[in-house]
This record gives sequence, C-alpha cells and structure tokens, in this order.
Amino acid sequence: MYDLLIIGGGINGAGIARDAAGRGLKVYLCEKDDLASHTSSASTKLIHGGLRYLEQYDFSLVRKALKEREVLLNLAPHIIWPMRFVLPHLKGLRPKWLIRLGLFFYDHMGGRKELPATSTVRRANSDKLSLLKTDIAFAFEYSDCWVDDSRLVTLNAVDAAEMGAVIETRSECKSLERHSDHWEADIQSGGVTKKIKAKQVVNAAGPWVDDLLNQALPSARSKSKVRLVKGSHIITRPLFDGEHAYLFQNPDGRVIFAIPYLNNAFTLIGTTDIAFTGGRNDAKISEDEIQYLCDAASEYFEAPIEPSDVVSSYSGIRPLYDDQEADASAVTRDYVLSYDDAKAPILSVFGGKITTYRKLAEDALDILGQNIQDLKGRWTLSKTLTGGNIPQSDFDSFLAEQKKAFAWLDEEVVARLARTYGTRLSSILRNATSTKDLGTHYGHGLYGREVDYLVAHEFAQTSEDILFRRTKLGLFMTQEQIDRLQQDLEGRLAA
Repeated sequence: MYDLLIIGGGINGAGIARDAAGRGLKVYLCEKDDLASHTSSASTKLIHGGLRYLEQYDFSLVRKALKEREVLLNLAPHIIWPMRFVLPHLKGLRPKWLIRLGLFFYDHMGGRKELPATSTVRRANSDKLSLLKTDIAFAFEYSDCWVDDSRLVTLNAVDAAEMGAVIETRSECKSLERHSDHWEADIQSGGVTKKIKAKQVVNAAGPWVDDLLNQALPSARSKSKVRLVKGSHIITRPLFDGEHAYLFQNPDGRVIFAIPYLNNAFTLIGTTDIAFTGGRNDAKISEDEIQYLCDAASEYFEAPIEPSDVVSSYSGIRPLYDDQEADASAVTRDYVLSYDDAKAPILSVFGGKITTYRKLAEDALDILGQNIQDLKGRWTLSKTLTGGNIPQSDFDSFLAEQKKAFAWLDEEVVARLARTYGTRLSSILRNATSTKDLGTHYGHGLYGREVDYLVAHEFAQTSEDILFRRTKLGLFMTQEQIDRLQQDLEGRLAA
C-alpha cells in the first residue's frame, strides 16, 4: 500500500514525487512513455517570470515565478544559468514607456538579488544590435534564466528514487478504481499488468489529465477543465554570436524568443500558441508554424530566415486550465489543483509552468497532507537537486576544477558532462585515466560509461531517451551512430 500513486512523469509529477518522498511518504510514480517525453521537454527552456503575463494582469503568477527563478538557479546551477534578453523596440508596437514600466515591475516584484537589473542597449555602443535591421537603434536588456527542461524532470525523479520512491517509465495506468479508503490501479508494462494500491492518487497526466479524471470518477463526468494549446519551436543554424538571447514583439501582439542553443551550435526560435484538437501523442509542427516563426524573426534580423535554415523542430501540448479565454495566447499559465476527497482522495493538476513546478509540488503536498498524519514540513526550498551541490553555486570555478582533474579528456566533453551532471560527473569518470577506460565511443563525446550511468541511474532505455532528453547529442549524431547506440541498448535490455 503506497501513500501516493502519481500518474505522469513530467515536471509536475516528478516534482511532487520528490517533495513527497522527502517527507517520508511511500511513493509510486508511473509514466506511460519516458520521463519528460511530452510537454515537459517541449518548452522554450526558460526559468522566467513571464514578462508578457504582466499585460494580462496576471501579477500573482509573475511574482510567484520571479521568486522561484532565483530559488531554482541555486538548486541546480549546472542545468540552470542566467541569461540576458535583448528586447528591441519597433515603432508602431508597444511604446518605450510601457515596456520600461513593465520591466521596472519585472525587476522589483520577485525580490531579485543575484540577477542584474534592466539596462538599455543602443546600436552606437553595442554590437548586440548589429545583426538586426538598421532601423532598430534601441533596445532594453533584462535578465531571466535558461534551463535544460528534460534534465530538470529527470533530476527530480532521480532524487525521488534515491529517497525511496518507485519510478517506473513505460508503465501505463490502464484502470483506476476507487474503494472506501484506497485506490487500485492496473499498471501495464511490457505486456505485463500489475496492481498498485495507494491511499491517494495524484493525476499529473498533463494533456491526458481529463481522461484520467473521467476514468477515476466516471459518475462525476463534467465539462473538460483542460485547454490544449500547441507550442512549436524551430532550431536553425546559428544566427548570432554571444550568450544573450532576443525577445521579439510581433504585430499580432505575441512575442517570440531567439535563443543561443547548445553552446551556440544552433539558434532556438519559438513559440507558437495554437488551439489543439489532434492526437496528443503525435503533436508536430506545421508548415504554417515554421513560416510564422521564420517571418517573425525576419522582421528583426537583417538577414532573412528561411524554412531551409531549419535543422530541427519540436512541438508540445500545453495542458492549460480552461479559464474560458477566447485567445489561446491569453489562457492563464498558472496552475490549478483540483482535489476530490470523498472516500479515497484524488488530486488533479491543471496547467502550470516549469518555473513554478517546485511551488506547485509544495501546494499539492499541503492539500494532500490534510489526509496524512504527522506529515513532515516543507523542505525543497534550499535542497539542491542531484549534481547541484556546487560550492557557492559557482559553476565556472567548478568547471575549471573538472577540466584540471580530467585533463586527459577533451575540454568540450568535460564541459558538457559538467553541465549535464554537475557533481555527479565524478561518478561517471571515476577511476578512468584515458578514453580507453570509458568504453565504446558512440560519437560526439558519448562513451559507454555515460550510457551505463544513464541506464542504471536515470531510467533511460532507448537511444531517444539518451540522445534527445538526457542529453541533446541527437542533434549532432548521424543516423548510423544513433542506430548503433539503439542496437547496443536493445542487446543490454535483452540480456
């Protein structure tokens, strides 16, 4: 008998599992695919307050997100780091005074301590506008943070597992039955079905949250509470140098980001906001979306961006709480927790942002705790995530030490491993003195030793898990290299 059955291995499910396990609860989490295989790996990969939400008067969400921004920066300095955003001003769009007022609130609403404040950029004294159209002479520059979104999910799941939670991927909840004081679920994995019993259920199924709720409470079927919105991104050749990103206003009132991606090997551009009604397992970018993002960026860059510049793309379905807004872009990004405690309780998670996942988990445990005796108090505010215990959160000094300690390994590989695993890097490279000790080289610095670690400790089972979620090396790999890794993984699992 588990205290909590959590259904869904995205950021909300993994975050709740970590928080609950750290409070001493017996937790079982199942995910029908891989961790972060849907919405949580398809974000714009930002830890941010959401500047545009100020226009929608969603001040509570912005304040909450800004407070969490610096909290998360200190909890995981290896996968989250500061980034400056250049917001060029175009005549005919939002006036300068309105943008400056919004940025003033943005700087002061969340108790900013570590990130630099807003400043101005002029073409005459900065090269950050040099690649933009010549009539763009002025911009604001403000701070937010970048995050490796799928790794954030994985690290929460790893922490939860190391504190006793059972995390099972590719395990689908096929039925959910309520009894007077507990739930029974049929969990199917690899053609085998087993029963799981739990005192409470957390429905963190993302785009499938309504489906699961209707399955659990068939007598209480009602109008859907979830609004599905597709967000798509394109990955292009590198469009600019530097570690800064851009925020571009569009004439339609929306904004898009252009962000340096994977050590400036690419540029990430997104996102769209489109009401979605298709199959939730196979959301894909449309040609119209690709053209929209290219056109929006081309309004600012001097050199136009064409669909032929796109090397990859991804799309995700945001399961937003349906607040009846007509415009998909205006639907609230805040979370709503729906709790039914008649007989055995079930809590359903609607909406939410990656930035506020930790706070969402705290709020969820506060609600679930109403039916748990002697529940331990909140603890996640200052406890670093796996690999994040870097002294003074000084990643640059940490990286310098790692390069010195592993001088026999290519510096770029050490830098990637440090960014990906933080202090767990030593677990992967322990006792190795040359690349010969690292096993098979699959290409681009991926060795068998790292693959072993990902399978043993991070729930990875396929080449896609490893190359596109645990790392982003898939964007550099040839199909032959990908196939070789997949073949070896299949052999390993069969053995």
